[in-house]
Amino acid sequence: MPHLRAADALALAYAQGRVTALDRAWQLEVERHRAQGSSASFLGADCVAWDRFARQSRIDDTARRCYAALDAEDPGTARWVRAYVDGVNDGLGAGAARDERFARTGLSPTPWEPWVPLAIWTATHILFAGFATKLWRDRVARALGEDAATLFATDGPGTAGSNGWLVPGDRTATGAAIIAGDPHRFIEDPGVYQQIRLSCPEYDVLGLAVPGVPGLAHFGHTGSAAWAITNAMADYQDLYTEQLRGEGPGLEALGPDGVWEAVARHTEAITVAGGEGAPATTVEVEVLETARGPVIVNEGGRTLSLRYPPRVREDLGFAVLPALLRARTVADIDRAFDGWAEPVNVVHAADSEGGLLHRVAGAVPLRDNTNRLRPVPAWDRGHDWRGWAETPVEPVQGFAVMANARGIASPLGVEFAPPHRANRIRELLSGSADWSPKAMADVHGDTRLASAEPLLALLPALDGLSPAAADLRARLLAWDRHMAADSTDATVFSAFRTATVRRLAADPVFADLAGAPAGPEVFHPWLYLVPRIGYALEGLLTTSLLPGLDRAAHVRAALEETASAGAPDAPWSQVHRLAPWSALPDPEAEWPGLGGDHDCVNATSSVPGFTDLTARASAARYVWDLARREDSLWAVPLGADGVPGSPHHRDQLPLWARCELVPVVTDWTRLTKESA
Repeated sequence: MPHLRAADALALAYAQGRVTALDRAWQLEVERHRAQGSSASFLGADCVAWDRFARQSRIDDTARRCYAALDAEDPGTARWVRAYVDGVNDGLGAGAARDERFARTGLSPTPWEPWVPLAIWTATHILFAGFATKLWRDRVARALGEDAATLFATDGPGTAGSNGWLVPGDRTATGAAIIAGDPHRFIEDPGVYQQIRLSCPEYDVLGLAVPGVPGLAHFGHTGSAAWAITNAMADYQDLYTEQLRGEGPGLEALGPDGVWEAVARHTEAITVAGGEGAPATTVEVEVLETARGPVIVNEGGRTLSLRYPPRVREDLGFAVLPALLRARTVADIDRAFDGWAEPVNVVHAADSEGGLLHRVAGAVPLRDNTNRLRPVPAWDRGHDWRGWAETPVEPVQGFAVMANARGIASPLGVEFAPPHRANRIRELLSGSADWSPKAMADVHGDTRLASAEPLLALLPALDGLSPAAADLRARLLAWDRHMAADSTDATVFSAFRTATVRRLAADPVFADLAGAPAGPEVFHPWLYLVPRIGYALEGLLTTSLLPGLDRAAHVRAALEETASAGAPDAPWSQVHRLAPWSALPDPEAEWPGLGGDHDCVNATSSVPGFTDLTARASAARYVWDLARREDSLWAVPLGADGVPGSPHHRDQLPLWARCELVPVVTDWTRLTKESA
C-alpha cells in the first residue's frame, strides 16, 4: 500500500499521481479512454456502445468546462489537480512498461490534460443515480398502467449502494467513535478503490482513493477526524422528451412557450480496433445538445435529452477534496461537504473530541415531482429546474446507520433499497455496548437474508404437493435464512427463487415487458424483465396492483420444478462465485466463492432468476477508529497493485472473500522506503 510523504501539498499530489501511474497505468488509461469515448480504439467493438454514450452525453466536454470554471474560481485547487496530473504523466511510461496489456493491445500511454481526473469522475458516476430507471418506469406505466410505474421499485441492478454505520463513543470499548462500512460497486480488476496514505507538514491522511482522482473523496481518516459515505439514492438527473425539426445546422428543438430553439450539432468518429489482425474501422456518432442538455436517445421515433448537474453548474465539487485532507474536526468535514456536487451521498463523520455528523451532501435540483419518475416534455415550463434543494442533516442518536434505505435522504429520491440491511445492522449493533474495531468484521460478514421471508411465507398454504416438493418445503422452512458460504440450504433456496422468478416473468400479465429492450445498448441492463422481477420479487409477491397474477400457482410450480430437478447438494460458495469486470478478461482466472447475497449486509449481489454469480459486492471494507487511528482496519477485493502477476495484485483477495480485515499501518519505521 502506498504511504506517501512530501514537503508540501502540491508535491504530495504529484507523488499520488505518480505512484498511481506506476501501480495502475493500465487502469488509468482505460478510464481515461472510457471518459473520452475512445476505449473501442484498443478494446474493440464491444466498447462502441459505451463510447457512443460517452460522446453523446458530453462527458469529456463537461469535464473541460468544470475544470475551466475551477481554474477561474479556485486556482489553488486547480493547481493541486494539475500537480496530480503531472505526477501521472511522469509515471505512465514506467507503469505501462510493467504491464503486458499495453503491448498486447497496441495501446501507448498519452499525456493527460488537467481535466482528465474530472472526466474520470464524471464517467464513473454519470450512471450512478440510475436515471435509466426512468426509461423502465415509462415502459412499465405503458404496459401496466400509471399506478404501476414504481411497481418494481428496489435497488436495481444498475445502481450502486453501500453500508455504513457510526458507533458513538458511549457504545465502544475506548469511549471514542468508530465508523465502519463498505461501498457496494461492480467489482473490477484492478479494484475501483486504492488504499493510500498522504502525508505532508499540513496533514497526514489515509483512506481509499479513486484511481485517477487526487485526494480521498469518499473514505478518509485524518488522525483526529474521519468520514465515510454511502449512496443517498437521490434523484438528480432528468430525461426530457424532445421534439426536433429541421436538418443540418438548422436543427431546432421545441422549448417552453412554443419557442423553437437552436440545437448544437456535430459528428464525431469512434475508432474501433479490428480483431485478429483485421484493420480498424470507424463508427460515426451524431452529437446533439438542446437547451436542456445532451441528446442521449435519438432513435425509434424518440428523442431524449439528459440534464445533469455538473453540466448545468459547471462544477464537480473538486474544491471539497483538498478541504477534506485538511479537516481536523467534524465541523471542518461538514463545511467541506457543503461544496459537494456529485454523486449525492449520505455522510458519516466523527472526531476525537466526540463530534458526530450524519448528513446528505450533493446537488439535487428543485423541480416537479414527475421529473423524478419518467421522461418529461421539454416544451412544458412546469418541468424546468428551479434552484437547488437543501441537503438534510440529522442528529446522531444511538447508532447512525446508512444502507441506501429510506431515511435521511427520503425527500430527495424515489426508489430506495429495502430496509433489510439497515435493520440488520441496527440489530447487530444493539447486541453490544462495548464495540471494538476488530468486532466490526462480524457485521461486515453477516449473511442473514430477510428478503427471503415473503417468498417462504407462501409455502405453508400450498396443498396437493408431491412428496418431493413437500420435503423441499419442509427443508426451506427449517432453513436459518443465512446465505452462508458453506450452506447447502442457501443454494437450494436460490434454485427455488430462480424458478419462481422465471415463472413470474413468463406470466401473461408481464407480456408487454418481456421483449428485448429497445434503444441504446448502454441502458439495456435497466430494461430486462427477469432481473427486474428478481430484484423486486419481495414487492411483487405482496402488491395489490396485479390482481391477475396467481402467485401461489407460480410458487407451487417453482417448488415442484426445483424438487423434481433434485435439490442441488453444493455449498452456496460453489455456485455463488465472484465474476469481476475487466477490460481484458482472463479466461484462465480463478475467482473465489462467496457467502452473502443482495439484501444481506454482506451484499454480494447475484441476479435472481439470471445467475448465481456475483459481479457486485463490497469494493472495499473499512473501520475507522477515532481513539487510535493505528487500530483502524480495511481491505479491498484484490490488492494494491494493478499489474497482473505482481505480488500485491491479489494478495488481499482471500482475506476479503472471508470478510477479514487488514490492519492499518501508521508507523513509518514499519514501512519499506522507496525514494523518488
